[in-house]
Amino acid sequence: MSSPTAPLPRFHLAVPVDELEAARIFYGEILGCAQGRSSDTWIDWNLRGHQFVTHLAPGGRDVAHNPVDGHDVPVPHFGLILPIPDFHELAERLRAAGTTFVIEPYLRFEGQPGEQWTMFLRDPAGNALEFKAFADDAQVFAV
Repeated sequence: MSSPTAPLPRFHLAVPVDELEAARIFYGEILGCAQGRSSDTWIDWNLRGHQFVTHLAPGGRDVAHNPVDGHDVPVPHFGLILPIPDFHELAERLRAAGTTFVIEPYLRFEGQPGEQWTMFLRDPAGNALEFKAFADDAQVFAV
């Protein structure tokens, strides 16, 4: 655990992708992540201060779903919690890029603890991403 004055820790996450060029277009051009170090088999990305890595790993993967608020949420998934204006800006950017959403952007748990905007999509390799924005950031861990 960290103290209230300590900087938030950054995460490191690596995910498999089928094609590095498709990852480069999606994460670099569409999501706007700055590219870091890379090789013939992986690319580091700056995902809003977090180290996110796409590793070339051709092949399929099994994906499960869990029901949440009337939607089938893909598992596993990852993403970021954004400020509300950034969430809507990203949603428009994804729409403009022709993204097919697994779950379209919508307001989840409206009027309840943890009210949040959320959207789910897949990268070109099939990895599920969720981006969300809380009406009240203090409710991120609400029970």
